[in-house]
Amino acid sequence: MNDYNKREFNPNNSFSHRSMGRGGGRGGGRGGRGRGGGRGGMGFGNRGFNDIQMGPVGPLVDVDWSTVDLTPISKDFYVESDAVAARDDAEVAEFRKQNDMTLSGSNIPKPLQSFDELNFPADLPVLQEIQKLGFPSPTPIQCQGWPMALSGRDMIGIASTGSGKTLSFCLPAIRHIAAQEPLQRGDGPVVLVLAPTRELAVQIHTECDRFASRCGMHSTCVYGGASKGPQIRDLQRGVEILIATPGRLIDLLELGKTNLRRVTYLVMDEADRMLDMGFEDQIRKIMGQIRPDRQTLMWSATWPKSVQRLARDYLSDEIQVVIGSLELAASHTITQIVEVVEPYDKKEKLLKKVNELHQRDEQQRLIVFTSTKRAADMVTKMLRDEGYNALALHGDKDQNERDWVLRSFKDGKSSIMVATDVAARGIDVKGVTCVINFDYPNNSEDYIHRIGRTGRGGAKGEAYTLFTSEDSNKARDLVNVLIEAKQEISPDLEAMGRPRGRGNGGGRGGYGRGYGGGRGGGRGYGGGRGGGRGYGGGYGGGRGYGGGRGGNSYGGGDRGSYGGGRGGYDNGPSGTRTVF
Repeated sequence: MNDYNKREFNPNNSFSHRSMGRGGGRGGGRGGRGRGGGRGGMGFGNRGFNDIQMGPVGPLVDVDWSTVDLTPISKDFYVESDAVAARDDAEVAEFRKQNDMTLSGSNIPKPLQSFDELNFPADLPVLQEIQKLGFPSPTPIQCQGWPMALSGRDMIGIASTGSGKTLSFCLPAIRHIAAQEPLQRGDGPVVLVLAPTRELAVQIHTECDRFASRCGMHSTCVYGGASKGPQIRDLQRGVEILIATPGRLIDLLELGKTNLRRVTYLVMDEADRMLDMGFEDQIRKIMGQIRPDRQTLMWSATWPKSVQRLARDYLSDEIQVVIGSLELAASHTITQIVEVVEPYDKKEKLLKKVNELHQRDEQQRLIVFTSTKRAADMVTKMLRDEGYNALALHGDKDQNERDWVLRSFKDGKSSIMVATDVAARGIDVKGVTCVINFDYPNNSEDYIHRIGRTGRGGAKGEAYTLFTSEDSNKARDLVNVLIEAKQEISPDLEAMGRPRGRGNGGGRGGYGRGYGGGRGGGRGYGGGRGGGRGYGGGYGGGRGYGGGRGGNSYGGGDRGSYGGGRGGYDNGPSGTRTVF
């Protein structure tokens, strides 16, 4: 790549930096901030279009691309290998059937069946890197997704988590970059990947950079919760690939620290998750900054109407591949065990399961999911008190600590990570043999994404879930997930999942309001006058299970603490003690 990528940006350089003078208004004067463009303004209508941005541009306004002299782009450079070309339609249809592929669209290229058939140019050492990583063969989504992406078409790829989607768009991105004109000073990236969470963005960056750097290309990752300074420096040096969360990208665009005028290969990864998290408006703002003749790739685990609507608005003559079902489904390589338990038995059941797993293999990695940050800290302390090297990962940790926890878990220094759903997507750690759901999540979609941290890339895994009456309204959906994955279903869970009338269950509350009867029952297992709310006023305590006067705690105690009193555990890069 060009030497400019290695240079620090110097605002005193004489090359065409933008004036920040007073002229302008919206039409742009000689030094103004207008969008219509004067000689040096921040407009989009003049030869200063590629100038380095020196300051804020304010709220984003869609670019009028009819006024812009666009850099020519190349998109279709797929060369079908002789082996692929030689396969007849019947052989291709059988391969797609065996791999549960469903396709829609016209002129869809045949799938690959081996890495050699990828047919990358010799000067892009992608195959050598794949061989070093020891991948035996492409995954189904890669077999069909690579030729689709390399052909330059807009495309939609739908596959379960852990199916190899990241490489499905990263490797074609590298080939795309190699076919474009080199970046000039002030240019933004050629490839933009949007991701819903910083964890997923970092994971994508790690995987992409492994291949891009071998090909002399630069990449960076920008996300909220971390300092903007290093991210801005990377962007101003020049990068061909940018992985970003929508909010932080908009911040940097409005500050004038990058632009998307050279983006010709756009990826939306986990589009369903981005829309679930409320990023639709941000995505649409970003799309208004990207040239309309780009290639757009949308990747998702599900295909809800909201994602379909987004695809209709921004994709053209697209082709689609679905691996498995359009409905979210759990990987069939994961053994799912769901145990219906009393709320007050959950801690004991968790410890028993962890002990059983560690007796099998002390080195295996486990992820334990909780529904709240407080519960994550409580479970972590409980496991550490039992001698297990557990660390917590949740949204109250700053980015440095979160990075340290993930690194410790990946490196094997910690064998158990206790996490909230902040870690449910985008974390790809080799060797996670079991996922434990201490708390069942809000819905079956989050359940599937949680357990997808094991059994990745076709490997076998195990998921163990503690399910209580508090979760009874989700039992039916969970049973459907288990049926689809051909898993055993316990009689207790099956009974919970059956439709019931309002009178089943005792007392005045009916089935959905407690097993317990009496005047109480609350919403828990309670009965009598207790039950409280949740597991008895939170996780125990109060008037429900756990007793004590202390209110919302596991096992009572004072001041609503988990486990009573004060406690703590070491969890931080400097051995900082988290007190709760």
